[in-house]
Amino acid sequence: MKAVALFGTIGSLVLGSLAAAPAAGLPAAAPAPAPAPAPAPTPAKISWGRCPAVEHLPSGVQCGKVRVPLDYAHPEGKKIDLTVSRRRATGPEKERQGALLYNPGGPGGSAMAFPLYAELPEWRRTARAYDFVGYAPRGVGRSAPLSCEDPKKAAAEAPSDNPVHPSERFKQRKIKEAREYAEGCARRAGAALKHYDTLNNARDLEMLRAALGEKKLTFMGASYGTYLGAVYATLYPGHVRRMVFDSVVNPDPDKVWYRNNLEQNIAFERRWKDWRTWVAKHHKTYRLGTTAEAVGRSYDRAAAQLRRKPAGGKVGPAELQSAFLTAGYSDHYWPIRAAALAKYLKGDPKPLIAQAAPDPADAVSDENGDAVYAAVECNDAAWPRDWATWDRDNTMVAQIAPFETWDNAWLNLPCAFWPRSAQEEHRRPLDVRTVPGALPPVLLLAAERDGATPYAGALELRRRLAGSKLVTERDAGTHGIAFSKNDCVNKYTEDYLLTGRVPADDASCAPHAEPEPGEK
Repeated sequence: MKAVALFGTIGSLVLGSLAAAPAAGLPAAAPAPAPAPAPAPTPAKISWGRCPAVEHLPSGVQCGKVRVPLDYAHPEGKKIDLTVSRRRATGPEKERQGALLYNPGGPGGSAMAFPLYAELPEWRRTARAYDFVGYAPRGVGRSAPLSCEDPKKAAAEAPSDNPVHPSERFKQRKIKEAREYAEGCARRAGAALKHYDTLNNARDLEMLRAALGEKKLTFMGASYGTYLGAVYATLYPGHVRRMVFDSVVNPDPDKVWYRNNLEQNIAFERRWKDWRTWVAKHHKTYRLGTTAEAVGRSYDRAAAQLRRKPAGGKVGPAELQSAFLTAGYSDHYWPIRAAALAKYLKGDPKPLIAQAAPDPADAVSDENGDAVYAAVECNDAAWPRDWATWDRDNTMVAQIAPFETWDNAWLNLPCAFWPRSAQEEHRRPLDVRTVPGALPPVLLLAAERDGATPYAGALELRRRLAGSKLVTERDAGTHGIAFSKNDCVNKYTEDYLLTGRVPADDASCAPHAEPEPGEK
């Protein structure tokens, strides 16, 4: 795979060993057939009104709720409400094509602000034709919110370390934290915990379609939203009108989610080098080194200083790494992160503190997003239950991808201790696929060097969704490329949404321009 080749023979051997045999605790089984969509009562049409102040949405946006079953196996049982937002199409009636529903990924992300995209220049033609509809998936925001720990506790934690090659003592501490976190999720959510997963998110999407009065769904998903959309397309292919999948998760049941995360680490390492190479090209501006390796040493020097003395008492190595991981997601962050690092090493910590210090105002939403992420990923599939497997696999990957590997492991480690009652129904992810003719053409978008969703995932989904077409942004790595800085990608996306046309064959676009050096 392209994400591996840049790291040479060692990288090929590491991923080869991971792919060749299932990790301990992960069953090797034939893909499960698509389950029959669970029956559910027809939802009431959405009653639109003014948005609650807590949503911070302007008067041009309307809000409402959709009531869905918590457990689709018992549709007449307990119900939960999903919050929904809408901005009506701006064009005349003759141009209207219905609702465009959006999911931004995560899992744990909210699209309640999606209607505001209608004001952005790149989206305006699409906004003439579609009502822009956002929503908070189950567990997120005010949609039956999940919580695994007191947000005040997380906000009050001291700056933390994040060694790229952790000691045994550090590992044992993180194991204890992961176990306690999983126990907190089970204690706070109770029996409802197992109902927060991708299958139920897809069923919720079907309820949203019906509540909006749409005969067929027009949907746009980014990152995790592509996996959610692919699961929906597998369950309800006849209810699909158009779908755009932007930055594609690999849906292979053998990858979801444990191996996907291991492969993500290697892809992020490449993006980390992309950023360091760009900084080195602009050494005259930042003075952080004339090679990618030298820039890396500057970063390591900052991490070592923060380990000794956290900046402003708030930013340690873990906070530094979290902030600079965003440079792997988008090159929008390249200049401001480079400038902050340069100033910190010259004795001015203020820009780094501003960019990396946790914001207490975000504590509740951050904790909620983390809880939903954990619930969905841990519930979706079987994870290794023994620490030895995690230790072996992450130690191997960290040899070639040290930047993100262990931090990603700690984020996902609660799945090793997840309540068995929540995972027992999810031993094998859905076999995402459609047969020719069952699904209208679907448009896939992917950047060739994406770190968060490696490019191989787009190729895999294109193979599984018959008739889908892939548009690739070559030699670029920003995560989320629709209606962004690439006019070529934007043209394919807009044309598809407005006309339903996909390219005759897979298409490619030249990369968007790299950012200019500076502080913005």
